[in-house]
Amino acid sequence: MKKDQKIIDEIQKLDQENGELLLDLQRTRADFENYRKNVDADRERAKTLAKKSLLLELLPVLDDLDLAIAHAPADLAEHKWAQGVLNLNKKLATSLAKIGLERIEIGANEEFNPELHEAVTFEDGDGDTEIVAEELRPGYKYQGEVLRSSMVKVKRWADRKNPPKYSQQGWLLPLFLL
Repeated sequence: MKKDQKIIDEIQKLDQENGELLLDLQRTRADFENYRKNVDADRERAKTLAKKSLLLELLPVLDDLDLAIAHAPADLAEHKWAQGVLNLNKKLATSLAKIGLERIEIGANEEFNPELHEAVTFEDGDGDTEIVAEELRPGYKYQGEVLRSSMVKVKRWADRKNPPKYSQQGWLLPLFLL
């Protein structure tokens, strides 16, 4: 009888140890799965950061190509070299769009948006809101996030003694503009 009780006690002890080891194994597996997910997320963040860094380095090249095309002499418009530069610009823009780069488009009489635009110069205008008068340097988004703001000239209200406090979109206007 004592021998049977000893065996039962031993089985209960081993069963308890087995349960503890099983819990340890489950915790270790969960910890490893969390670690793997964190490593994958870190790897993705590193890739995104590397792409953003590369794109920021390429933006001045895009700007220069756009300026070269915009200021090309009219007599060279049909020249094969000029057509090649145009095609190069289109291919580069298409390739960059495939990886998520998009140009911030500015429409006619678009309201100034400090999240998308960087105002570098102002001119007097009419109305009670600030309107983008001219794009001086294009802005870009990468995967929906602003990579570089558009540099713009802004028309603002002529009566600075009595300016509106909020734009139509509800943004509080900076104090230096009031």
